[in-house]
Amino acid sequence: MDEAQANMEWVSSALERHGAALTRYAASITGDDDSARDVVQDTFVRLCAENPVQVDGHLAAWLYTVCRHRALDMQRKLHRLVPLEADAEAATPDGQPSPAMVLEQRETAGIALHLLAALPPQQREVVRLKFQAGLSYAEIADVTHLSVSNVGFILHTALKALRQCLPRHL
Repeated sequence: MDEAQANMEWVSSALERHGAALTRYAASITGDDDSARDVVQDTFVRLCAENPVQVDGHLAAWLYTVCRHRALDMQRKLHRLVPLEADAEAATPDGQPSPAMVLEQRETAGIALHLLAALPPQQREVVRLKFQAGLSYAEIADVTHLSVSNVGFILHTALKALRQCLPRHL
């Protein structure tokens, strides 16, 4: 296999593993699914130009960093920030829950998204990177240019605020 073909397979594999999560993350910043897809496409175009050896070992952090920068650039150009309404890719378990359970899950998710949207932008972003993207504190620190301890503090503060508000809404 030649180097160009190996690079294409590497990018395709990265797209398959991270594409959907990056799109959700970009949408949380841009507030628009079309803009989010444009951001992710640009992120992967930039990945095509990268040497796999340079990115090896920190691919997820690299992708989220580039995605974040591109999404923030787009936001600055558009001068608007619309909150993400709901996670369109919420999956149901194979066991097909009852309609009442589905409704309860949707209501709870809606409340959680509403509470998440009420957090300051930095807290909201750190929570999304941790729980939607599954990044480690170190990877979040790389993406946001914060220290690892600052990421931990922001996440702790955000979760504490969410815990305090959640019982009032249930």
